[in-house]
Amino acid sequence: MNLAFSEAEISRYSRHILLAEVGGTGQARLRQARVLVVGAGGLGSPLLLYLAGAGIGTIGVVDDDRVELSNLQRQVAHGTGDLGRPKVESAADAVRRINPEVAVVTHRLRVGPDNVAGLIEAYDLVCDGTDNFATRFLVADACVAARRTLVSAAVLRFEGQLATFKPHAGADLPCYRCLYPAPPPPGLVPSCSEAGVLGAVTGVMGTLQATEVLKELLGIGEGLAGRLLIWDALAARFRTIRLRRDPTCPCCGAIARDG
Repeated sequence: MNLAFSEAEISRYSRHILLAEVGGTGQARLRQARVLVVGAGGLGSPLLLYLAGAGIGTIGVVDDDRVELSNLQRQVAHGTGDLGRPKVESAADAVRRINPEVAVVTHRLRVGPDNVAGLIEAYDLVCDGTDNFATRFLVADACVAARRTLVSAAVLRFEGQLATFKPHAGADLPCYRCLYPAPPPPGLVPSCSEAGVLGAVTGVMGTLQATEVLKELLGIGEGLAGRLLIWDALAARFRTIRLRRDPTCPCCGAIARDG
């Protein structure tokens, strides 16, 4: 690991380096990390900005949408001048404005069965900030197959959820399908475009997601593997629920058997 830092890097990351839990070694670990962010919207925007500020060496961003006016209420990586632009391009510009030392890899595509494995295998850790169940389950299953840690967040109206899934790291740690075995029937769970979402809620959850990513990469603190964090913004209340691996899970069961 290269522990040499330029004067500019030492100044930029000084508040990290001062932390005993991070220091120069931890900052070097962040610099060599490769993190994939799936979705450059309400969750992905603050997540990308904080990962850039933290000095993640390579950030991949996946999205096939363009910036629309209705996005700007919560998707803070984009501005009015970005209307009509591909979100990956706008998000990459926002990352570079914060930290030009970060390498940004843009993937302007829709995640599908034909490309998800290749995308994930190129990165150390994956973040899910998507807004549809098909993509969520596809990414989650691919992370289990590739033995990649997944930090997943979701929001709706005034509530957010966050969890880390890494069944490859322990026989008792669940995957996404241990929590949600299958996507809900169409129409049962509304999307944000149907039910709405308070913009600041996505900011809080995306920032919490970034915090968990940094903890995982640094190996510090107590992570959210095996726990689900739920935030009720209206009640100003956080709570956590213990999650357990399903021994019959068709997705991560093989990992449990093989060890």
